[in-house]
Amino acid sequence: MLIKLYPDNLSPRHLSTITECLMDGGVIIYPTDTVYGFGGNSMSIKALDKIARLKGTKKEKADFSLIFNDLTHLSNYTRPFDKAIFKLLKKHLPGPFTFILEANNNVPKLFHNKKKSIGIRIPNHPVPMEIIRLIGNPLFSASIHADDTIIEYETDPEIIYEEWGNLVDIVIDAGFSGNVPSTVVDCNGGEIEIIRQGLGELEY
Repeated sequence: MLIKLYPDNLSPRHLSTITECLMDGGVIIYPTDTVYGFGGNSMSIKALDKIARLKGTKKEKADFSLIFNDLTHLSNYTRPFDKAIFKLLKKHLPGPFTFILEANNNVPKLFHNKKKSIGIRIPNHPVPMEIIRLIGNPLFSASIHADDTIIEYETDPEIIYEEWGNLVDIVIDAGFSGNVPSTVVDCNGGEIEIIRQGLGELEY
């Protein structure tokens, strides 16, 4: 199913369809402030399995991020971190960053693997922010790579729907995306290290 959902006009009816799908373990393709991604309810092992298959990996080896709509619930998934890290997160989120933090004991149970760290994202985009608010849980998330040798990420949701529409439950068309991914910042071990420079410019 292709659903057009524009950031400045979030249809309650369409949002209801999307949230019902996610609560039932469905997988969606959704927009962020960087690129389109696969998304699933983090409380659903069914969604985790399906995203892993779509990415060509096993859930035990999957390295997916969790997408939140604010910083409130991070402590449910991460070990305590110092004030400097909190200030860094608060300064850059919502925004085009993935911060890697030390995972607490809930994360291996969630991902059914031995993950000791977790990538967290709060995209500056009203569509995922509202979806997460409505389902009350973060989303499992993995970016979608283009089947193209020139561009790494597909930006046109209609092309994404042609390629993936029969493999996921819903593709959300929120218009063209960018083709630069998030900046990945590793905050483990007391050092802050950029391990992938993407759209976000980190400011200390």
